[in-house]
Amino acid sequence: MCGISGFIDFNRTSSAVVLYKMTDSMTHRGPDGSGYEYFETGSYQFGFGHRRLSIIDLSESGKQPMKFEHLWITFNGEIYNYREIKNELIKLNHKFIGYSDTEVILHSFAQWGISCIDKFIGMFAFAIYDTLSETVYCVRDRAGIKPFYYYWHDGLFLFASELKALHQHPNFKKEINTDAVAAFMQFGNVPTPHCIFKNCFKLKPGHFLVFNFKKKSLEISKYWNVYDSYNKPKLDISFTEAKLETEKILKSAFDYRMISDVPVGVFLSGGYDSTCLTAILQKGKTEKLKTFTIGVPDIGLNEAPYAKEIAEYLGTDHNEYQCTQEEALELISDLPYYYDEPFADSSAIPTTLVCKMAKKQVTVTLSADAGDEIFAGYNRYDFLMKHGKILNQMPGYLRKTSAKLMGLLPANKIPVLHKKYNFFNRYEKLKNLLHDPSPKNMMKSLSMQYNDLQLKQLLQNSFLEMNTAYLSDELLQDFYSPLSYMMAIDYQTYLCDDILQKVDRASMSQSIEGREPYLDHRIIEWAAQLPDNYKYNNGIKKYILKEITHQYIPEKLLDRPKMGFAIPIENWLTTNLKPQVLFYLNSDRIRTQKLFNVKEVHSLTKLFFEGKKEYATKIWHLLMFQMWYEKWMK
Repeated sequence: MCGISGFIDFNRTSSAVVLYKMTDSMTHRGPDGSGYEYFETGSYQFGFGHRRLSIIDLSESGKQPMKFEHLWITFNGEIYNYREIKNELIKLNHKFIGYSDTEVILHSFAQWGISCIDKFIGMFAFAIYDTLSETVYCVRDRAGIKPFYYYWHDGLFLFASELKALHQHPNFKKEINTDAVAAFMQFGNVPTPHCIFKNCFKLKPGHFLVFNFKKKSLEISKYWNVYDSYNKPKLDISFTEAKLETEKILKSAFDYRMISDVPVGVFLSGGYDSTCLTAILQKGKTEKLKTFTIGVPDIGLNEAPYAKEIAEYLGTDHNEYQCTQEEALELISDLPYYYDEPFADSSAIPTTLVCKMAKKQVTVTLSADAGDEIFAGYNRYDFLMKHGKILNQMPGYLRKTSAKLMGLLPANKIPVLHKKYNFFNRYEKLKNLLHDPSPKNMMKSLSMQYNDLQLKQLLQNSFLEMNTAYLSDELLQDFYSPLSYMMAIDYQTYLCDDILQKVDRASMSQSIEGREPYLDHRIIEWAAQLPDNYKYNNGIKKYILKEITHQYIPEKLLDRPKMGFAIPIENWLTTNLKPQVLFYLNSDRIRTQKLFNVKEVHSLTKLFFEGKKEYATKIWHLLMFQMWYEKWMK
C-alpha cells in the first residue's frame, strides 16, 4: 500500500517542490521510499508522486512512478491475480523487467486499454498518464478500499490518496462545502463522491476518470456496480450447493490476500467473520498464522478472552494487547490529522491501536470487514425483516392515522416516557416509519441523526439535499427484495464511507497495509445472487457464513452477543472529554465560523450535560468537526 499524488496545472503555478511537498505529506503511507516525475510544456505543468510501502517485489524495479513505452503510472494497492495476468501477457510477447504488480498494470493497459481493469482482482487506486494521447486515467477499485481524492477548478487538476496532500498546493482553495457539513452531521462522514471542500471530490468505487489535456475536461465512467449483481435473479440452487461454492470462493479470495514478500497477520476479534477468515487460512497449514487482538478492559471493551479461545483451538500464533483508557483518550487528539476530512466513527480509536500493535511484527494485516454487508449481519436487517414486515402489513389508513395522532401528541407531551433512553429520537422515527415504511425511508430513518427541520435549525446556512445513495430513487428500480435493497445501500455507503475509510487511515497511520479478503468482487457478486433465506434465515443473520464456520470450529465458542469496537462516548463526553467539548463548542468559536446556529449548539450542549444522553452522538459529531476545523482551517 502506498500514497499517490499528482497535478496538471494549466496556469503554470506549480513546481517540482510543490510535488515533493504533496507527496511527502503522506510519508506514513509509504516510509520505504519516494518517487517523483515532473515536467513542463508550453501549455501545462505535470507531476506524478509516489510514497512506497514495499510489499511485493522489494527491489528497485518496483519503484514508482513507473514508465513503460508511452505510459506512466502511480499506483496504490495490490492486484492479487497479477501473476496470472502476467503469464497471459507473456504469451502475447510482453517482456517484463521486474516482478511487481505495478508493471503488470502498465503492460495490461498497453495491451487492452482501460478495459484491463475488468481483469483485476484486488484493491487499487491509480493514475496512468498516456503521453501520446495526453490523457490521464484515474481508477478506483470496486469497493472503494483505496481512497482517491481529486480537485478540478480554474485550470488546476489535483489528485491524491489523502486530502492533506492537496493542502500542500498553493492554489488549492479551502472553501467549505456546507452541503457536506450537513451530510457529516447526519452520517458522521462525508458521503462519496462529495468532499468537505468545494470543487473537490472522491472518485466513486467502481469508476474511472478520464482527464483530457487538449479539451481541459474530465469525464467519469462506471465499470462496475454492486446494484447490477443484486438486480440479477436469485440463484436456483440448494443450500448445500450454495454452501460448498461459497466456501470455495472464500478460500480463493482469502488465499490471494496472503500473497506478500513481507510478514502477514490477521485481526481476530472472536466474531464469526474473523474466525471464518482465520480458520480457512490456518487449516492444513504447518506454519502458524499470526493473529492479533486488542482489548480495553477499563471501558468494558474486551473480546480478547474469546479471541484467545478461538486462536488456541485453531492453533495460531496469537498476540494480545490490553491498552488503557488513557491510551485510547490520548489518541483522540491525533484523529483530525489521520482523518483529514471530518470523520466521527469512534471505533477508529481501537482500530488504530490494534494496527499500532500489529506493526511491531507484520507489515500486512487482513481484516474481516464487509461480512455484515455481504451476508446480512446488521441489526437493522433484523428490524427490516421483523418490524418492517409488520408495518407493511398494516392497512394504510391505520398507519397514517397512527402517524397523525403521534403528530398531534409530540414526544415532549408524554412526561412518563421522558426518562426512557433516546425516547424522543425513537418516537420521531416510529412516526416517520408509520407514514412511510418503505425500505428507502427505513434506511433514512435508521441512518440519520436529524430530520430535515432539525438539520436546518442546526446549520446557519441553508443546505441542499445531497444526492447520496440513501436518497436516490433510481436504486429502487428492479430490486427483488427489501433486504437486497438495504444491503446494496450499505455496501455503497456505510461500508465505503465509514468502515473502509476508517481502516485505511488507521492502518496507514501506522504504515501497515490493510487488506480486505471479504471484498473480493467474486464474493460480492456471488453472495448478492444467493436467495435471501440463505443469508437471513428465521432470525439468524449471516446464516450461510455461520454454517460454513461451524465446520471449522464448535458453535459453542462463537455463540455469544456481537460486541464490536464500542467506545463509551456518552461517558467520556461528560467526564474526560468535557473540557474539550466546552472549549471547541464555545459560542464565540461557533459564531466565528458562521456554519452552525450558535443558539442551537448551545441548546444541544446544555441538554446533553443536563442528562439527555441521547444527544451524545450529535455532540460527538460536533466535537469531531470542530477538532478537524481547528487542524485544517486555521
